Amino acid sequence: MNFQPIQSIQMLWPSQLTSGVSGEKSSSEQPTMFSDIFNSLINNVQETDAVKNEKQYLLATGQLDNPTEWSIAAYKYQVATSLLVQVRDRALDAYSELSRMSI
Repeated sequence: MNFQPIQSIQMLWPSQLTSGVSGEKSSSEQPTMFSDIFNSLINNVQETDAVKNEKQYLLATGQLDNPTEWSIAAYKYQVATSLLVQVRDRALDAYSELSRMSI
């Protein structure tokens, strides 16, 4: 029987997100930390909430020409919040799995 070793897990590099599968890596780039990703998700939720609230105010005061803009902004906020909650839940699940491991 021929066994292959488990490949090492590579860190997520920002160049992989934008350049696709080119495979070229610069030595000056830093890996993306989970805290950076989580903070960007929080900022995204805050920004979409602000846009939703602005559109809601404009709709309530009759200044919004297209009422579907509020619906779109509300849906974007819902999706951003759902993504943030899912990432948080996955992180907590991973942490609980790690805490259950015996060394």
